[in-house]
Amino acid sequence: MFAFIRSALLAACITAPSMAAEVNVYSYRQPELVEPLFSAFTADTGIDVNVVFISKGLIERLQAEGDRSPADLVMTTDIARLSQLASAGVTQAVTDKSVTANIPAEFRDPEGHWFGLTTRARVIYASKDRVAEGEPIYYEDLTDPKWKGRICTRSGTHSYNLGLISAFISHKGTDATQAWLEGLKANLARKPQGNERAQVKAIWSGECDISLGNTYYMGLMMDNPDQKPWADAVRIIFPTFSDGGTHVNISGMAMTKSAPNRDNALKLMAFLASPAGQSIYAQTNDEYPLAPGTEVSDRVKAWGEFNADTVSLAEVAKLRAQALRLVETVNFDN
Repeated sequence: MFAFIRSALLAACITAPSMAAEVNVYSYRQPELVEPLFSAFTADTGIDVNVVFISKGLIERLQAEGDRSPADLVMTTDIARLSQLASAGVTQAVTDKSVTANIPAEFRDPEGHWFGLTTRARVIYASKDRVAEGEPIYYEDLTDPKWKGRICTRSGTHSYNLGLISAFISHKGTDATQAWLEGLKANLARKPQGNERAQVKAIWSGECDISLGNTYYMGLMMDNPDQKPWADAVRIIFPTFSDGGTHVNISGMAMTKSAPNRDNALKLMAFLASPAGQSIYAQTNDEYPLAPGTEVSDRVKAWGEFNADTVSLAEVAKLRAQALRLVETVNFDN
C-alpha cells in the first residue's frame, strides 16, 4: 500500500506545473539504485528530482505524450533499450563537454543521444568444487566438448545474451557465431530457462558446472540470506574473446526530446557522469563506473579485474536483430 501511495505521489509530482528548480526523470532502474544519486544531486544543487519508475512501455509513453511530456531524462539498462529510445525519436542529442568528457567514446552514442553510466560484465559463474580456477578463458571455449552437459544459461533471446552474441558477430562474423551457438547449445545441461540467479542455483544444486551471467547478480545473491549459499558455491571468471576483451553492457541515460527543464537535466547528466556521481553509483549497485579514475566498491574489487571489450556498443546495438535471427536459426531455446 505504501509503495502504491508513493508511486501515485511521484506521478502527481512529475505532472504538476514547474514551480521550482526541478528535473523530471523516467527511470527503468529500481528506486534503491538511483535515489542515493538524486539525493546527493539535490543536496549539491538545490534542484529537486521527481521520478516515475517505469518497467514497461517507456517508449510508447514518451511517444504518446509527445511534446507535452514532462520527462526531461530517461534512465535505463541495456544498450538495446538505449538505442531503441534514440531510434524511436524520443531523445535529443547532447554534446556538452561536462557530460561527454567523462564517458569513453565506445560507451556513448556517436550522435550524443545516449550515454553509458556504468558497465556490467558478461561473465562465467563457475563451481568452486568442479571447475579449475581460471578456466574457461575465452567465450569461444564454451563449445569445447569437455563442457558437454555442464553449462546452464537463460534464454538466448534475452537482451543480455543477445548483447554477447552481437559482440561475437562483430568479432567473428555471422558464420562463426552460428557455429558457436550450435556448439554452446550442444553443451547445455538443460534447455535455457530462468533468470541469472536461477543458473547459479543450478550450479549449487549440481545440475550444471558453469553458467553465463552478469557480475552484479553476485552482489544481489550475497545480500539475500536465502541465495547466499548459491553465491558461495561459485567464483566469477572473466572470459574474453580470443581477439578482444570481456563483453560488457551498460546502464545509461538519455535526454528526452521534450525536456521542459533542459538546463537542469543537463546539470543532472553532468553530475551522473562526474567522478562524484559515478562513485555513488559504484557503491550502491555493484557495477563498474565509467568515469576515469573512479574506484569500484570493495566487494566488486574482490571479484577480480578485467579488460572490457572495446567493440563499440553502438555497433553491438546495430547487430542485435542479426543476433536474434541466429538464435532462432539454431533453435537455441529448444
